[in-house]
Amino acid sequence: MLVACKFDPADGILGAMAFALWFEGDLAIAQGTHEYRPMGWAVIARTAVFSPRDFRPQPLMRRRTDRGFAGLFASLSELNAFLVKSRSQPKRKKRRQPSTHLIAIL
Repeated sequence: MLVACKFDPADGILGAMAFALWFEGDLAIAQGTHEYRPMGWAVIARTAVFSPRDFRPQPLMRRRTDRGFAGLFASLSELNAFLVKSRSQPKRKKRRQPSTHLIAIL
């Protein structure tokens, strides 16, 4: 659930320069600060990348314990690189488990 509220660095998870990322379905949600000033939050499609214009000045407080938390990033370019890499990696196939049946040889 998204809840907008007043930004208080003591209560938030962000430091001097940081971006936090969450996934909710097909959406990517970022919360960030830049040069010690809150940038606010942004929501984009999971297949896109963030730009500074995407951020709204009213902060959105989310915690690392919230479901969908993907990580903290030092810069917007690092966050975007993570988004690009995460969608370019092929989906892992489930490994077939080896058979546990024992065959008796007479």
